[in-house]
Amino acid sequence: MKQQKLAFTMAEILLSLTIIGVVAAITLPSLTGNINERTWNTQRKALYARFSQAIALMPAINGYGTLTEDESGSVTEDTAAETFITAGLSKVMKINNICDNEHLDDCGITSKITTMAGSQIITPPTMKELNSNLTGTHSDDVDNFSLPNTNAAAFETANGESIIVYYNQRCVGSFNENGLGAGGVYLAPKLCANFVYDLNGNKGPNTVGKDIGFLTLLYPSDPKIVAPIPMITPLANTYAINPTSGISAKAACTKENAEYRLPNIDEVSSMVINSNLIDFKSSYWPIWSSTPVANRKNTYWVSYGNKGIDDEGAANAYHVWCVKR
Repeated sequence: MKQQKLAFTMAEILLSLTIIGVVAAITLPSLTGNINERTWNTQRKALYARFSQAIALMPAINGYGTLTEDESGSVTEDTAAETFITAGLSKVMKINNICDNEHLDDCGITSKITTMAGSQIITPPTMKELNSNLTGTHSDDVDNFSLPNTNAAAFETANGESIIVYYNQRCVGSFNENGLGAGGVYLAPKLCANFVYDLNGNKGPNTVGKDIGFLTLLYPSDPKIVAPIPMITPLANTYAINPTSGISAKAACTKENAEYRLPNIDEVSSMVINSNLIDFKSSYWPIWSSTPVANRKNTYWVSYGNKGIDDEGAANAYHVWCVKR
């Protein structure tokens, strides 16, 4: 008896390949996205660690470069950010390439950034364009000061990250140096440098929260560098926040996602400074922080409108914007 040979028909093979292709098309983007997310998270943590170590080794944070202004306050000569990189950071970090304000793209800086909310903005080339509320004159009953509109500079790290630097050579004091109600209430003079990094140059997706993020360096004495990764939008202010303890605000973050927590005052300040990158709208403020007011049970909050820091004791509900490290 002749044995019959079994085989797939061409139609069956084509059908099988079609099914495999459909399944791959559905699952591959998700798998690729998960791989990218894990890679970016690892790179972000490593970059933050390198920056933290480098800043700790720097003998000074402020005072780098030349900054000359005319009588109207317009900057006529500005080497501040570039000198901060060449004379400061390059001594404590491995840097492959440094670019002045006219050649940011030579360091892999993308021309446009997609914000966390999905809108697209031009990559800010100056401090004012990073956040116009930071520049100009601020005053109260005690202090008068101004944050100059310095030009950004950029560099590439030995690990392939592209980083643009916004620098304030006049940064002063610690958070509580002047106390609330004086110069200490404003964010601007406490900002020493802000870094917007791109983990893979201008390859894409060039989106904040993915391959793009920010680090903020505050206070020249006992400097603090923070790199918050906020949720896309804050939690609605429907939570029953208790301003005398902040406990409910803290619990709201972990309830939403175990990886998230309530940001401290420096992290909230960083978010306000980089508000254009995360689409921080005025309707979102004030934002709760986890930093307690000294000798009181209140927590600090940061106002978007005047870029100020204050403590709050009134029984009001505020937005809770959670972050992860």
